[in-house]
Amino acid sequence: MSKKLVVGLSGNLTRPSKTKAFISHIVGQAAESISAASAVFDIEDLGASLPQARRLGDLDPAARNIVERLLGADILVAGSPTFKGSYTGLFKHFFDLLDPSSLRGKPVILAATGGGERHSLIVEHQLRPLFGFFEALTVPTAIYASDKDFANGVLVSEAIHARARQAVAEACWVTGVPYGVGLAA
Repeated sequence: MSKKLVVGLSGNLTRPSKTKAFISHIVGQAAESISAASAVFDIEDLGASLPQARRLGDLDPAARNIVERLLGADILVAGSPTFKGSYTGLFKHFFDLLDPSSLRGKPVILAATGGGERHSLIVEHQLRPLFGFFEALTVPTAIYASDKDFANGVLVSEAIHARARQAVAEACWVTGVPYGVGLAA
């Protein structure tokens, strides 16, 4: 039996990135909860072959390896910074390359970051429909964090931490592993 895997994908191009740190936090919680390995990537990790790709086969081997890990994940955590009221263009382009059935039934935790509260519905109005198209099992609790929820790039909001724990518990339930099974006492 192979080890479980939790993969995170951030739609951010800049480093360091609050979005990637946010995704990494959620992935870490989920991986610990189900005793899984974890990996977190951002769009930048897919490299120079992504923007010109018209199909998965156009990606270089390193990018295709990331795709294979994402598709093989037991739980996917997907998020993007808010850019003009939606996810980033390369984030969408990446998902345009995937077969529509490739995420069917996969538990997905949705997350996004933005400068303020006015974009908090990006997770419901942009990300949830995208993953609905793929017939993924998005958990009910989506998480949005704004600039005020971070200090020096670290998530500090207890309310956002609580939402993240709720989303992770829901994803664990979907995978059939009770929340906290892998957590140390």
